[in-house]
Amino acid sequence: MGRMFKKVFSIIIIFFVLNQHSLAVENVKIFEFTNEEMKTLQVRKVKGKTTYTFGSNENGNYLKAEAEGKASGLGKELKINLLKTPFINITWKVEKDLPGIIENSKKGHDYAARVFVVKKTGATALSNRAINYVFSSNNSINESWTSPYTKKSIDNVLATTITDLNKWVTVKSNVENSSMELNLLNPQGKPASTQNPKLI
Repeated sequence: MGRMFKKVFSIIIIFFVLNQHSLAVENVKIFEFTNEEMKTLQVRKVKGKTTYTFGSNENGNYLKAEAEGKASGLGKELKINLLKTPFINITWKVEKDLPGIIENSKKGHDYAARVFVVKKTGATALSNRAINYVFSSNNSINESWTSPYTKKSIDNVLATTITDLNKWVTVKSNVENSSMELNLLNPQGKPASTQNPKLI
């Protein structure tokens, strides 16, 4: 597409290493969104570098990401026991979306905001599986599909600008259920069940 889009919010990557001897608490705060934490986060550049700034409101700190013709992500690696902490909570807002693109195609596989949860299943990155929780610009909540780039990743729509453009939205999803769905993908990358993931 010839147009350049200004996207607010970007990619957050969380690496989950499933371990029975991992964190025992029931609530794990993944990000603090502070300048000190920013120095410790891993940066994954896709195309250029996103501009990140911090802010705060009545709900706490937040990270604002602005990208125009760029794409990058921030992430950290944590050991999480999904039997004890299976849910992920995300509060996010998209001020400018990406209308008109086909998000489940290679050409249009882009989102104004997304959170990757990566499950390490082997010694190399090629063996990892990823759940991509997205703030869609063109699809409805609870829709999901396999990534057009890899059969080891699925996209789950948790929010959409169709109804919530420029609004703070809090969503909750069961990562363990999403992980099980990802494990059930057949060799063609299609879910064994046609049931869409549900917000819990």
